[in-house]
Amino acid sequence: MSRHHEFLQGARDMLPMLLGAIPFGIIFGSLAGAAGLTPWQTIGMSVLVFAGSAQFIAISLLGGGATLAVLLLTTFVVNLRHALYSASLQPFVRHLPRRWRMPLAFWLTDEAFAVVQHRYAETDASPHKHWYFLGAALAMYLNWQLCTLIGLLFGQAVPNIAAWGLDFAMLATFIGIVVPMLRSRPQVAAALVAGAVALACHGLPYKLGLMAAAFSGILVGVLLERRRQSLLEAPL
Repeated sequence: MSRHHEFLQGARDMLPMLLGAIPFGIIFGSLAGAAGLTPWQTIGMSVLVFAGSAQFIAISLLGGGATLAVLLLTTFVVNLRHALYSASLQPFVRHLPRRWRMPLAFWLTDEAFAVVQHRYAETDASPHKHWYFLGAALAMYLNWQLCTLIGLLFGQAVPNIAAWGLDFAMLATFIGIVVPMLRSRPQVAAALVAGAVALACHGLPYKLGLMAAAFSGILVGVLLERRRQSLLEAPL
């Protein structure tokens, strides 16, 4: 495939994810002002941070009066999953020059990873799969900026937009991303444990329930995966 075709195909394959992100971005744009951010700060956060869940956690913590240390630590832990995404894709992009790897790393999101890793798993010998990556990631980035701007403008005219339940679209999108990727017992166990801990610890302050869920899921997944590998390597 040509570079142009790979780029457009990546953008097209991202379309279902864009639909799920639209209400999420609009809600963020509308709520950021209520948390004390100016319009330029709101737009700047989407442009420079570009991490939906971390941005929501940040404005929630800001609204609750959390310290900068708590905000940074919480968003850092929540975004640790991106290190796993990067490690999974590293064998496919390590040959690229830094001018490619740096922007692709910045634009790597849950949605982009879900789409791109399927493309890299295909066995064709296309040398331009990074253009597919670029098309998919850039489509989500531009979509997020537009939705943030719409939320800023629309949120002023429509009060209490967060109560409309639009965030369910993003929840459904994340479920659609995660479920097809659960292909082994350790992965399923990690997801179930993380979900259970998140529910049990939902009432903790400063979003500590998310941190506890993330650590619990990772711990269970790693332990079960090591146990599975040891059983496979054990002599008969």
